[in-house]
Amino acid sequence: MKKSIYNVNDHRSQLTSLARTTFWDVIEKMTLTQANENRDEINTKVETVLDKETDSYGVEVLRVEIQKIPPPKDVQEAMNKVVKAEQEKTAAQDLETAFETKADGEAKAIKLVNEAADKYFKGNAQILKKLETVEKSLRNNSKIVVSSDSELVNVVRNLSGVVPVEKK
Repeated sequence: MKKSIYNVNDHRSQLTSLARTTFWDVIEKMTLTQANENRDEINTKVETVLDKETDSYGVEVLRVEIQKIPPPKDVQEAMNKVVKAEQEKTAAQDLETAFETKADGEAKAIKLVNEAADKYFKGNAQILKKLETVEKSLRNNSKIVVSSDSELVNVVRNLSGVVPVEKK
């Protein structure tokens, strides 16, 4: 206790100042990630230096624990920009994936419609067009001549409910 009173002015502030200086000396060659991952190593190094240096103060350092390592302001700003850029990149990728998924769904729907149209409506569309033409002609009491083996005769016959008469 005498050494802390006689050998140094305000041993508490001296100890705090020495702890800060020692801490920055230990971590100055580390990246922020390394510093956060190696806290135990930093604690041990700082404790060793402080215990040795404060012996003349009459103070024994029993334990050092670094609670948080605040990065310099410019480093913090750069880290914030990196985090924001990563978030924007992730959001853009999510949006792109959503658009791709939607486009894939629409493409599948179009493909199904096209397949159904080819399978079920292609021939029927041609017959429908022929029927529409016949209908227009019949409205005006026009006469049309159609071959008896034509599909159109069979369609008209089926629509009108007429059953063909078998030839003898």
